[in-house]
Amino acid sequence: MTISMHSASVPTFTHILGNLSHCLDKAQAFIDARKVDPNAILNFRLYPDMLPFTKQVQIACDSAKNGIARISGVEAPKFEDNEASIAELQARIQKTVDFLKSVPADKLNGTEDKDITFPVGREQTRTMTGEAYLKHWSFPNFFFHVTTAYAILRHNGVELGKQDYLVGNRT
Repeated sequence: MTISMHSASVPTFTHILGNLSHCLDKAQAFIDARKVDPNAILNFRLYPDMLPFTKQVQIACDSAKNGIARISGVEAPKFEDNEASIAELQARIQKTVDFLKSVPADKLNGTEDKDITFPVGREQTRTMTGEAYLKHWSFPNFFFHVTTAYAILRHNGVELGKQDYLVGNRT
């Protein structure tokens, strides 16, 4: 049996974004319980040359929505990158999930060999087939930023474990 581009992509992105949302719920509970300044987490970087937590969540969302948009040929919504709270990041995640779910399966299925040209840095582009782009660019970039956001929360004391990353609040 063959797996479709839709079934390989949209459920994966939405599942992990749901888990990221769950991690943000735990971060907000941690902030509230410990009376932590939210900006201490929102602006935290694992290393000085890395992007802060807020940007990690924004890029994770952008990786999912832009990846699906490029593969499907549907225009991605534009987000302002102005989130300044956990609640606003949660709203961005939800807007991303809503967009992903709105893309018809038939816009994704059959795009395995479609050429996808996308920006790499400010002045360069790269072209890959739809399947290669999904597997070797879109997913790795997405998971990198979700994992980095998770690591920032863990580093700051939010009680998260592997199950939070993999399963979220599902039972």
